[in-house]
Amino acid sequence: MATTLTSLRFDNRFARLHPSLYQVVDPTPLPAPYLVAFNSDAAALLDLDPAAALEPEAAGYLSGAIRLPGAEPIAMLYAGHQFGIWVPQLGDGRAILLGQVRNARSETWDLHLKGGGQTQFSRMGDGRAVLRSTIREYLGSEAMHGLGIPTTRALAIVGSDALVYRETPETAATLIRLAPTHVRFGSFQVLASRGLEDRARELADYLIGEHLPELVGAPDRYRAWLEVIVERTADLVAQWTAVGFAHGVLNTDNMSVLGLTLDYGPFAFMDEYDPRLVCNHSDHDGRYAFDQQPAVGLWNLARFAEALLPLVTLEEANLALERYPARFNESYGRLVRAKMGLATERPEDGGLVEEMYSIMAANRADHTRWFRALGGVTATTEAPPAELLASVHDLERLAGWTTRYAARIRDEGRPEPARAAEMRAINPKFVLRNHLAQQAIDRALERDYSEIERLRRLLADPFAEHPEFERYADPAPPWAKDLVISCSS
Repeated sequence: MATTLTSLRFDNRFARLHPSLYQVVDPTPLPAPYLVAFNSDAAALLDLDPAAALEPEAAGYLSGAIRLPGAEPIAMLYAGHQFGIWVPQLGDGRAILLGQVRNARSETWDLHLKGGGQTQFSRMGDGRAVLRSTIREYLGSEAMHGLGIPTTRALAIVGSDALVYRETPETAATLIRLAPTHVRFGSFQVLASRGLEDRARELADYLIGEHLPELVGAPDRYRAWLEVIVERTADLVAQWTAVGFAHGVLNTDNMSVLGLTLDYGPFAFMDEYDPRLVCNHSDHDGRYAFDQQPAVGLWNLARFAEALLPLVTLEEANLALERYPARFNESYGRLVRAKMGLATERPEDGGLVEEMYSIMAANRADHTRWFRALGGVTATTEAPPAELLASVHDLERLAGWTTRYAARIRDEGRPEPARAAEMRAINPKFVLRNHLAQQAIDRALERDYSEIERLRRLLADPFAEHPEFERYADPAPPWAKDLVISCSS
């Protein structure tokens, strides 16, 4: 049954935990707030009627200026390694957990407000977010969901004409994002650094009870829980890698204990294939380059496992971490074979895949368009299809690889229509390229928010052809190379 904003069913279990895990704090109201975007698909997760966006005080409720009945706003405590450097206290410096809503299916969703004002964790920051960054996260998280990759969701953007200062003055905005929990690796790191073993145990038992109830009361529950997190993280990074997504700022405080894509900042869906892509202009050493993400995922898990040592033995932690490489390789290998339309695994596949990516890198082939075009190769193909030919300059090398690939398809003997359909179902035609997000931002700065909703709807179904939106599948224009994406928000 659909509900209104004022009749959401709050069940604030996190706020029942020990007060040392958070600060009770109300959002700082935005001056003259107005609704910029509202996601009816995400609203359905809360059983929220889409007409809620039309309520007279919707902008006030959705920006935290007016407290929702039943909400108990808090800022969550955590710490973390930022670019490999330990920072002993971070926390929600510009975000506030308004509360947790339980839907008719007994699912609980955090209502997490970004840009809600200062908290005790703000570290001299202004506690605000800007319209630019909220649009990027709103669209980025919904694009990730459309791709079938675990992620936080985005409910609404509320804007204001109030100015905040980053590299230049920008207008303020808030974003409400949803997730079953926003607890992160750093939530346990801060407790370990302060010797708060009881709090770590309480938080772990809470998460296990909420998200892995089959482990409740088991004597080895913390070991089993750690193993689940290791495997989910490996799967997540494999999915990012397969789709060509670079997170940009994989600090330990940006890693979810549920294996969700969390904290969209200087992210990028790859245009031209470049394994050394660094999408964050603040990442001068390339710590979070695209090809470093698998290793960073393991490094971050190791820091998380260290924080759990009061709950698990060193041997248990090491054995859990040892699961990561094999899990990542298995998940990534399965995904790439599926993207190539291969139903079985064969010893020669490694060389075939390595040569493919080498050709893509040498020719700066468009990552998304390459895999979509790959469906045009069949068991009887004698020459590369036009789309692949247009993406490379080394035609002889491409022709040789295509011959090998066609032979590999032929050996499987699968019906072509089924194989092609499966490839279209895993290789998106559309991704949130940076220039598309920037165009939506530019229009929004002129008070035209239609492009935000148009992109959201398109990216909710990125595998369909959508001929009316063909231009959104075009390669990035030359000016997109000059876009600078940073952590500032």
